[in-house]
Amino acid sequence: MNPSSKPIRILGIDPGSRTTGFGIIDVYGREHVYVASGCIKTISGDELAGRIAVICQHIAELIDTYRPQQAAVEQVFVNVNPASTLMLGQARGAAIAALTMRGLPVYEYTALQVKQAVVGQGKAAKEQVQHMVVRMLALSGTPQADAADGLAVALTHALRNHGLASKLNPDSMRIKGGRFHL
Repeated sequence: MNPSSKPIRILGIDPGSRTTGFGIIDVYGREHVYVASGCIKTISGDELAGRIAVICQHIAELIDTYRPQQAAVEQVFVNVNPASTLMLGQARGAAIAALTMRGLPVYEYTALQVKQAVVGQGKAAKEQVQHMVVRMLALSGTPQADAADGLAVALTHALRNHGLASKLNPDSMRIKGGRFHL
């Protein structure tokens, strides 16, 4: 790691209506350094509006505490249960709203893209993702599955972009509908 280079801090989010995983890494060129990770847990008895408020509040606190420059969020997959898919989409929307309200550019990746970037194949199991996150970030222990997924989303963004977006001319970038466009 080159101490004279300024890192790019990425916040990765794995949205969930009950547990939202997050991971924060610093990127120094092609080197990725662990900063923090964890889970935002909502109370199971809460109404959807209460869970969304908890997700928004905690993401805002993460942004205030860690000051990421970019955010990456896993896209919703279509579940067999439409109600579950809808709830997941609403949690994801809450996360994106919290990120964009704090001015962060938001990048989106499918679960397939995340697994391919981190493990090398799109049908990888959660345990494989956890294992590769531990190896890629030289962690001393294994993070909880949702936290590892948040770290995997951040790693996917770093691996796919190598921090390129933050080095581009800001005049060539725009945010439309809360999403980053060149």
